Amino acid sequence: MSLSKISINMLNTNEEIHAENKNLFDEEGIFVINLMSAPGSGKTSILEKLIPRLKDKLNMAVIEGDIYTTKDAKRIEVMGVPVVQINTAGPCYLDGGMVREASLNFDLRELDLIVIENVGCLSSPAEFEIGEDIKVSILSVDQGNDKILKYPLMFEKSTAIILNKIDLIKRTSFKKEEFYKDIKLINDKAKIFLASCRSNEGIDELSQWILDEARKKANNY
Repeated sequence: MSLSKISINMLNTNEEIHAENKNLFDEEGIFVINLMSAPGSGKTSILEKLIPRLKDKLNMAVIEGDIYTTKDAKRIEVMGVPVVQINTAGPCYLDGGMVREASLNFDLRELDLIVIENVGCLSSPAEFEIGEDIKVSILSVDQGNDKILKYPLMFEKSTAIILNKIDLIKRTSFKKEEFYKDIKLINDKAKIFLASCRSNEGIDELSQWILDEARKKANNY
């Protein structure tokens, strides 16, 4: 399968497009995750760990969002799942129109799960609804626990929050107690996963949760 690439220069996001996307995905029983984080937190690395654990149990596809290049999409493509790259050529977020155009590259009738890896940014991606069922955010320990309150919107809107690179925590000044305290303050319903792509800590638990949520949606449609 060849890698598809979409370049977007004009952005036109609104609630109507989000609703249309959501209805389209719901009709096919597809569980859609909007994966968000700052650059370098490990979104693509997390996906590389999840895909082998999920692709034999769910028919899945990935939409990759970046400002430029297809580097991340090429990493996903070699893992044997359909992937489409969206380049925004400037904006640090994806909108509903971009996701709609990208999804047309897939046979939606065959899919159970779509993961949308949003453009790396701690603020803008959370402002836009794009047809997803849930938002999942990633914070890595090297970025500091202060980011929760400095950039609250992403974490407020997330159903799950992944604290990544947990194997490095002793080499940083990250304060896990403050992290939990701040999450409870702004989003006490969020499910929290501690993860490491190096040691595989938390990856099985995370993949099982995604599998359960995807199957739950499929059973309701």
